[in-house]
Amino acid sequence: MRAVRDHERAVDALRRSYAAVPAGETVRLAKQTSNLFRPRSAPRVPGLDVRGLTGVLDVDATARTADVQGMCTYEDLVDATLPHGLMPLVVPQLRTITLGGAVTGLGIESTSFRNGLPHESVTEMDVLTGAGELITTRPRGEHAELHRAFPNSLGSLGYATRLRIELQPVGRHVALRNIRFTRLEELVDAIGEVVDKGAFGGEPVDAMDGVMFSPGESYLVLATFTDQADGRPSDYTGQEIYYRSLRRRTRDVLTAYDYLWRWDTDWFWCSSAFGVQHPVLRRLWPQRYRRSDFYHKIVRFEHRHQVAARVDRWRGRPARERVVQDVEIPLARTPEFLRWFAAHVGMDPVWLCPLRLREPAGPGSARAWPLYPLQPGETYVNIGFWGSVPIAPGAADGDVNRRIEHMVSETGGHKSLYSDAYYDRAAFDRLYGGETWRAVKDRYDPEHRLTGLYEKAVSRA
Repeated sequence: MRAVRDHERAVDALRRSYAAVPAGETVRLAKQTSNLFRPRSAPRVPGLDVRGLTGVLDVDATARTADVQGMCTYEDLVDATLPHGLMPLVVPQLRTITLGGAVTGLGIESTSFRNGLPHESVTEMDVLTGAGELITTRPRGEHAELHRAFPNSLGSLGYATRLRIELQPVGRHVALRNIRFTRLEELVDAIGEVVDKGAFGGEPVDAMDGVMFSPGESYLVLATFTDQADGRPSDYTGQEIYYRSLRRRTRDVLTAYDYLWRWDTDWFWCSSAFGVQHPVLRRLWPQRYRRSDFYHKIVRFEHRHQVAARVDRWRGRPARERVVQDVEIPLARTPEFLRWFAAHVGMDPVWLCPLRLREPAGPGSARAWPLYPLQPGETYVNIGFWGSVPIAPGAADGDVNRRIEHMVSETGGHKSLYSDAYYDRAAFDRLYGGETWRAVKDRYDPEHRLTGLYEKAVSRA
């Protein structure tokens, strides 16, 4: 655990580095890893010093809470909570996502059908604002408007230095049921049953996600936390690949730790782009590099140097458009969107993760979050797709993503902003709480020292 004195020194270092940034210069965090897929302009001044803000400060097993520094990764947080039989209410899929990043930029995972998004379990935060002040926010009280507007603000309103979050019990193992569907309407009906009953076919469900390989082949993975394991837990950190197991196994069991990071080893299925799923190369590829952060380094290298793109041009292949998105579609319209996506984009597989805003005190108690305005009481499905498509003759880079954005709006959904966005400012403000954002920005960053939300998400500033 990180000592309180060390935390205070780290916050002081952050504030000094913030004060050293000249007025008018871009303010950035000096972090070593990133899970963004948005190219950004290069900063001209050093980033903010966050080196001392990467740890867990306290785990209160009785109260089921944790005090965590803003740059702590979920990997390190899980290492601190699992020995107590506890986990965060939502653990995003990739190890190096940080607590502060998941709150200001959103996150999701298989417990989201009942626990919502990571920011919904935050009971208080210390935030360094654009005015250089360190304030504590809570759902109610003096700074409640900043607390509500912080999720999906992408660092445009401030940076979290400490977060207190709720935890939940988890068993030593996770039992899985992989249920196959040949019709998307049946998949949607099953999701609705789990949401309504917390169970499926009479068996309790603690977590739920799925995969669509095609509109005629999709899987729902229903997880139950348990201290009992029927048989030896599976291991997908070696030669076996997790997403392929859905087609082979109707039942499975993982340790709690391996369940939380089941997607990270192969970055869902995207490690295939580097040849890592080939059995021979997989045996030669060091296991310590079968991690999402290492794959992301390769992608960032390609973004900078365009090696693969130059090889494609040399071979006469068409240029490719990156299509990397997570979108939330209302449950009832999910089949419509998925069939459209299969016909007009054609990438597969895609990830499916049901989501509802958290109802901490029972039905009707969900809280709305203005910068990502999902409807309380509505069930959504997060659809994640990550890859690229060839740019058709006569088309331009970005055309496919623009069509996806249009279809997301047509079906009443929203998209996350960690990747490319193409909205004009009026549409962006309408979709992402622009009026609320401006009011909070003017109060907590009156000189607008921090880059604006639209500039970050769309203009790539």
